[in-house]
Amino acid sequence: MPGQPIKLYYLPPSPPCRAVMMTARALGLELDLILTNIMEGQHKTPEFTKLNPQQTIPTMDDSGFILWESRAIMAYMVNAYGRDDSLYPKNPRQRALVDQRLHFDLGTLVPRYITLYAPMLFHGAAYNDEAADKLNDALKILNIILEGRVFAAGDNLTLADISIVVTISNLEALKFDYSAHENIVKWFDRTKKALEPYGYEEIDKSGAQQLAAFLKKS
Repeated sequence: MPGQPIKLYYLPPSPPCRAVMMTARALGLELDLILTNIMEGQHKTPEFTKLNPQQTIPTMDDSGFILWESRAIMAYMVNAYGRDDSLYPKNPRQRALVDQRLHFDLGTLVPRYITLYAPMLFHGAAYNDEAADKLNDALKILNIILEGRVFAAGDNLTLADISIVVTISNLEALKFDYSAHENIVKWFDRTKKALEPYGYEEIDKSGAQQLAAFLKKS
């Protein structure tokens, strides 16, 4: 365990922040949470920019070791402090599956979710059916990936599940209908239960509802 709590610059509704916080909870890591309200430009201060020139959250400071990008932080936490490698297996093939799922979430699921919802959340734009169809196409792929699997990359919970569950939690809070994808529905239920001891309700579901509240205000 680290000698002192790991500093995490975060905002509760932020999806990647939620994934890091649940990972830390699963590892039993204490976090010193530093609220960084990007809506008020707190990520653009000279102090924060010196820490993270990309001006993004979450940003981690582990006794002077600075890291950003949520999936990199999650992997670091397991590698540095995990009691075992179950969340991020050392076996090359098992880890490759976790990595592939993480990249699929980052490179396909999240961009398509953002393409649909960012204009609605932050600019009051109308619902875009074409963007919704593309998001649905990505969910079809995820549904196939989950066929015959208990969790995203195998039989136990990994970082892939923690990352992807945040994306699906957002869709649930935003009332996107993914019910046609039966494997996702069943996996989501299993994963929520598996993450209950690690703050699913408090961290992820609550944060997703806060995010969805922006849509109601726009």
